[in-house]
Amino acid sequence: MLNGKDVWNMWFQKEMGDLTVGDRTVYTFPKMKKSFYEMLKDTAEKFSEKTGLCDNWGRCYSYREFLHMVDSMAAYLKYVRHLEKGSHVGLLLNNGIEFATSFYALCKLGAVAVPFPTKYREPEVRSLIEKADLQGILVSEDYGWVRSYREAGIFVDVTVDEEDGYGFAEAIVEGNITKMMCAEPGCGELNDELIVMFTSGTTSACKGVILKNYNVNHAVMIYQKLLELGPEDKTIIPVPIYHITGLVALLGLFVYIGGTTYLYKRYDAKRILEGVKGEGITFMHGSPTVFGQLLDYREEFPELPSIRTLACGSSYMPVETMKKLHRWMPQMKFCNVYGMTETSSPGTVFPYDAATSLYPGSEGKPVPGLMLKILDDDGQEVPNGTVGVVYLKGANICEYYYNLKTPLITEDGWLNTGDMGYINEDSYVFIVDRKKDMINRGGEKIWCTDVEDELVAVEGIKDAAVVGIPSEKYGEVAAALIVLESGVQMTAEELKADLKSRLAKFKIPEQILFADAVPKTPGLKTDKKTIKTMFADADRIS
Repeated sequence: MLNGKDVWNMWFQKEMGDLTVGDRTVYTFPKMKKSFYEMLKDTAEKFSEKTGLCDNWGRCYSYREFLHMVDSMAAYLKYVRHLEKGSHVGLLLNNGIEFATSFYALCKLGAVAVPFPTKYREPEVRSLIEKADLQGILVSEDYGWVRSYREAGIFVDVTVDEEDGYGFAEAIVEGNITKMMCAEPGCGELNDELIVMFTSGTTSACKGVILKNYNVNHAVMIYQKLLELGPEDKTIIPVPIYHITGLVALLGLFVYIGGTTYLYKRYDAKRILEGVKGEGITFMHGSPTVFGQLLDYREEFPELPSIRTLACGSSYMPVETMKKLHRWMPQMKFCNVYGMTETSSPGTVFPYDAATSLYPGSEGKPVPGLMLKILDDDGQEVPNGTVGVVYLKGANICEYYYNLKTPLITEDGWLNTGDMGYINEDSYVFIVDRKKDMINRGGEKIWCTDVEDELVAVEGIKDAAVVGIPSEKYGEVAAALIVLESGVQMTAEELKADLKSRLAKFKIPEQILFADAVPKTPGLKTDKKTIKTMFADADRIS
């Protein structure tokens, strides 16, 4: 077992100690604020006139202005919409000031935010709404169909003319009520529920992860320490803000440190890079998909000297892609991050630049406040170097799911991640695959990430995804979906021949398809279900 407390320099932990929250005692920051709202208030006192957030149309808001907007929204929700502590409110809002204001207003009230994916289709969002026991929904004008829920007794507030100004301007309560609300402290306590965030997957199978104030507070404070971020830093949120990365690892983190956050409504790689160059962005946290698309424009933006740190999570980053990024931006530190919604974002963090390290394929070490162990199928810990199931426990781990009993979280607080990994002799953690995605070829185990790493290292290959497909002889075999660099031509047989010197014979994909892009889920992860369907369709055609 690895204890994050033991594998990081104690300098990072000088403010840390044990804290009892409810029936849990965790290693965290005993003097932490009670909520994200209290963090915002503290930042607004320190950096009143500093630019905190800039929206999609270039309108910028100081921390003083943003706090006033949050207090006004909280007043409206309390005195007009009659929200109470613990009320559930849905957020179907784009990356923008409306989302940020609404979320922090709910934080102040001690209400529970339920972010919905704006990338989902209407039936998928409706399925989640029905699970969430909402008192109200705050929604962008882009999704006006939500108004129909008013008939069910749920209040629905829709933004107006976001392009022309703050979309909830009509909800700002002025006068004595606002003054009174500004003077009121936040209602949230450390043990209060703050977020119900539905995991990706089919809407029938997804789980509502409940995160409390102390979970997310620990997450942002740990990120600030390990990534060494401060008020001089600037970021663009290049992922959906309703993801745990967007909401906690970027918005929450940068409000806590007093940095500046740029909110672009939609992800556009070229616009992101224009923002990096024009605004002097110093930090971004994204997925391999995000960074892979940025690489398409590296010739147009040959130098980006402001970038100091990139953090990458959500799924495995191929080593060769990481090294391409580092060759493009040699001054920056690239930090792999392993985590999930259930960990409030950070589970492990690479302690320095992964791209130039001895272990570029590692996800780093468990953060202080978190413990990690690797178990076999019998529930026994395995020796270093042996692959097993990754379990996590600590301050930023969710305690339970919404209206769902599941064995994924044990009675003593260990989270079964469903990921397969191992620990090496230097206490670095390697994630090799999702347990459900491991390929068993006639008894030989194939980890998809191993094969994907070698595929991306082949000259001319831009991206790759490996899945298991049925085989009469072996039960299942590896198959690869390949995306080639522009102008490159390659056949499946040529690729297989190249791989003979790189991979054991049983790991070489037996079927190969070429495509323009690797399908992604709304959570920006590789959509292996769709890829398997592509191979099945190809078999039927042949």
